[in-house]
Amino acid sequence: MSGEESFLPLESQAYALGRPEHRARIKQYNDDFVVTETLGFEPSGYGEHLMFLVEKSGQSTREAAQKISRILAIDERDVGYSGMKDRRARTRQWYSARVEKLKEGASARFEQAGLDILRMERNYRKLRIGSHKSNQFRLMLRSFSGCAQDFARRLQLLEASGVPNYFGSQRFGRELSNLPEALAMLRRPVGQSRTTHKHRESRSILFSAARAYVFNQLLSRRIRCDRWSTYVKGDVLNLDKTKRFFTVAVDSWNQDLVDRLASLDIHPTGLLPGKLGSNNRYVTREIAADMESAVCKEFAEIVHGLARWGIEEGRRPLRFRMEGLDCHWLDSETLELSFSLPTGAYATSLLRELCQVEDFSGAHHSHL
Repeated sequence: MSGEESFLPLESQAYALGRPEHRARIKQYNDDFVVTETLGFEPSGYGEHLMFLVEKSGQSTREAAQKISRILAIDERDVGYSGMKDRRARTRQWYSARVEKLKEGASARFEQAGLDILRMERNYRKLRIGSHKSNQFRLMLRSFSGCAQDFARRLQLLEASGVPNYFGSQRFGRELSNLPEALAMLRRPVGQSRTTHKHRESRSILFSAARAYVFNQLLSRRIRCDRWSTYVKGDVLNLDKTKRFFTVAVDSWNQDLVDRLASLDIHPTGLLPGKLGSNNRYVTREIAADMESAVCKEFAEIVHGLARWGIEEGRRPLRFRMEGLDCHWLDSETLELSFSLPTGAYATSLLRELCQVEDFSGAHHSHL
């Protein structure tokens, strides 16, 4: 990329079912976007960390974490959480805090800060990003215009064949503002940036945006050639709802694997660029490798910069499966949509396949 680089808008990314004509409004009110985090494990009941299931409205994950650190008089680094949740929403999510017990009056201060503690348990370790199992969503789509039958058809197709696993707009900042900053950071000599916790966190956000952008471009190209939900020779595959990956010998692709792919039990994956780790056994070959190489070549400055900064290469499924789908109309222009998504999947990536949304988050609130 040159000094005059420009980043493609998210609208330019390919659609699995073609760009929808329907329109709707989301997040007009916090209660229009309800997210409940599912841990997938039970707290140990002992240990140096106290875990809270917190309900909040109109507050980002980081804002709540900062409030928790102040209330408990601990370093913000001792507050853990598993997922980043939208500010313009009502959310239930888990936090952990390295603290022996709540001091007198702490519960009242939580309430004053708009943090309602629904459950509290001890745990032996801090919550880390991505440690929860899934997120349950209940969304309200308002002022819908378009064909309700086609909307239902799209929803059924996505339920059956999976949803493109794009990173959502939250990852890139308003108007993709994180990407130019990320590129500027990647161009700096390694080690010539501040090393405080705050600056390391900021740098991590920028680098995550850069690799997410490259992943989205790869996924978009595979959608355009209709190879995003089918096996390409040399693909690395992912077992649904896990972080387990595997490859298949050239002559070992069989009907059983075809059926598992069709039933969404396994998924093709795409590259999250970075430095190839010495223990990384999951590397694409043949056609899949050629497709990834072509994208990496186009965005070579980002790819090489991430490797130079020591960001380890990773992989991400090209699609995700939604479960527990329920959709019903409250009136001719308002529908309520409920579903569960695995960790790392964006509800907005599902919505973009269903309708063109007017998102009210930016009107008074920013993401995360």
